[in-house]
Amino acid sequence: MTILKNILAVVISLIIGGMVNISIIMVSGSVIPPPAGANLTTMEGLQAAMPLMEPKHFLMPFLAHAFGTLVGAILAASMAANYKMRFAMIIGICFLVGGIMNIFMLPSPVWFTIVDLGFAYIPMAYLGGRIVLRKAIKKL
Repeated sequence: MTILKNILAVVISLIIGGMVNISIIMVSGSVIPPPAGANLTTMEGLQAAMPLMEPKHFLMPFLAHAFGTLVGAILAASMAANYKMRFAMIIGICFLVGGIMNIFMLPSPVWFTIVDLGFAYIPMAYLGGRIVLRKAIKKL
């Protein structure tokens, strides 16, 4: 039963974390309008618009990656039967792999790649695990 609970924790956390990520990306254009004439609805449009992007246009994708990972890690650590931090970090690694794949599909400026890969995934997963562990300690 423990193994099944842990597997479900990972699967559900990846789905919900991904939904948070996508939701933030979906509203990002209304928060920070894309460059004039940019078509961000297709991968080709995104690739063509990349040279037009300013640093402000990368804020929402970073937040989407960070909050999606954080929510997923909190859920995984909360739902896992044991090894809560380990499961939070598994979520961070899964999202990091997705981030690396995204960089190959949609090249971004080097500064964003460094910030995104360095701060949006593993640190947020660790923070999510710590949040759950602190709550567990306070209950004791």
